[in-house]
Amino acid sequence: MSAVTTQGSTTTVRGVVLDKATNAPVVDVIVTAYDKDLLTEDDFLGIAPTDAQGRFEIQFDQRAVGDLLGRGADLYFTVLDGGTLLANTRNNPINNAGPDTPDIVLLADLSNDKMRGLINLTPAPGWVGGFAQSNPNFAYPTPDLSSLPVTGNRDNIPKLVRQQKVVWPEFSWNSVPDGQNKERCYQMFAPDISRLGYDAEGRVYAIICPQQAVVAPQLGAMNVEVTVTGVRGWADETTRTLAADMSVQGRIWFSPSAHEKPMVKRLLGHFGANGLPFPSTKAKAIIVKTSLVGDPNQPLFPLIKGQTDRFPIPAFAQHNDLAFTVGHLDVEIGAVTTTGVAKVDEFNQAVLDIFNLGSGNMLKQFNVLSWNVWFTAPELVDQAEWAAHAEYWRTSLDADHGSPDGEASPARYFDGSPFKPVKTIEEEEEAILAAWMRKHL
Repeated sequence: MSAVTTQGSTTTVRGVVLDKATNAPVVDVIVTAYDKDLLTEDDFLGIAPTDAQGRFEIQFDQRAVGDLLGRGADLYFTVLDGGTLLANTRNNPINNAGPDTPDIVLLADLSNDKMRGLINLTPAPGWVGGFAQSNPNFAYPTPDLSSLPVTGNRDNIPKLVRQQKVVWPEFSWNSVPDGQNKERCYQMFAPDISRLGYDAEGRVYAIICPQQAVVAPQLGAMNVEVTVTGVRGWADETTRTLAADMSVQGRIWFSPSAHEKPMVKRLLGHFGANGLPFPSTKAKAIIVKTSLVGDPNQPLFPLIKGQTDRFPIPAFAQHNDLAFTVGHLDVEIGAVTTTGVAKVDEFNQAVLDIFNLGSGNMLKQFNVLSWNVWFTAPELVDQAEWAAHAEYWRTSLDADHGSPDGEASPARYFDGSPFKPVKTIEEEEEAILAAWMRKHL
């Protein structure tokens, strides 16, 4: 079959991604197709993951090309694994792509793809199991874990024996709260920050959750983390299922690079001179409350098997070919935790409002933040390494929103087109900060 075919106005592009070093098929990477334009911004055409043979298929409306001469698209591709760029053919496009286009073979450079090295396909030996079956109330379809105490997320590291790393933490939220799914954002956060930790019988004692960042013109990079404050639950490797209850907080603070911004320096100096708290580090972060969806008085919510059914999930946000299992969590965003000092509380709300401008309302009050967590196969826990990992992300030392094992993917809409913050973000950020300064400085 031809690499490029057109039926009616629909053009289909087919190709394969191979490892540049070995020529082996590369599974579960994201291929994005563009039409290269010399005078205007390149046109996004479509997106698709590769299958178990490294193949991909992208369809787009030929009318999206917009060539006045009636030519085919000047096709080029990017290949991403999470946020790691493996290939970009923009400098070598397929001009006037059509029926005569030869086979499309994209060579992916995996040499710097740390994320790929996290994937474990074979469960480690030593699984005992039985905890999931120790109480009939734990069973699906409605796991009741209320007989278990909720413990702190770092209280039981000496009991951890096994872990499943979340190589693919796929988040989703509506950029327009209460809007249609066409405004829904999908983004894979950075890999291997998140982990599920449990003993050999399957009792869950710890869950580490991820971080992300948003950049505003004047305030710079702001980190956000979904911080787990309590956990209880079980995992069953035999059935590849899990059930856990969690309590979490949203935390926002300024990344180290943001401290160099003139506006942040000015604000930090003012707060410091007046003995007021400023979200300069994670320890001093702005805290956003969360709850069970529809119940603001219930701080616990379940992490359960399978993908969420609250919204459609695009193919690029699924990882069935490589993941060991998947679970999902839905959380309703609440209000900012107040300090009782009006100047501080209003500033924290202003920062959150600016953060939401750049993130597409990720932490807008009453919005529902959902994520499907795709696990790699179980591994043994090195408790010292786990403690160091947890401590590193607890304090975010030198992190500056990045991850040592791969960056987050770009935020996208369901069709794969890139999410773009509001065009007026600079003006709106300036207005929010000016209003606060007129009142408090």
